[in-house]
Amino acid sequence: MFGRKRAIREFRKDQQAVAELLQALPEIPFPQGSTTAAGPAGGGTATGAPAAQVDDFLPPDLRVPSRDELAGMMMRFDKPLVIDGEVRSCPQCGAYRDWVLLSVRDEVWLRCRAGHETLEPRLDAAWYNRHSGPMDRWHPTLDDGLKHLGH
Repeated sequence: MFGRKRAIREFRKDQQAVAELLQALPEIPFPQGSTTAAGPAGGGTATGAPAAQVDDFLPPDLRVPSRDELAGMMMRFDKPLVIDGEVRSCPQCGAYRDWVLLSVRDEVWLRCRAGHETLEPRLDAAWYNRHSGPMDRWHPTLDDGLKHLGH
């Protein structure tokens, strides 16, 4: 019994540390496509020579994720989402259940089964943390996470 409470307390502490890390990162609008790191205007160096491509020397499983990869957390929410006594439905297709909730910075985005993404201003990271389960894995891209969740 006490071991489980300690594990939950440590998990919440880890979630808070991740949330603080995400708050410290610069604002990146969501949803985002693939991003590329570009040098100065024109794609070259300051001297006008083309930039050299350098492969990472570490294998992928030893690399530290970049800021672009630490976008947020996601979870499935299969039942209807009730906010302030109102059942939330997708504005595009009318779906009211089987959501993927994405917590990005202090915002919660809703994604229906059809792939429509909507910001829900009445929800925040604190609500997400109260309703989310344990994180079971990290995903390098949004598409990998959606695939893992069955969307």
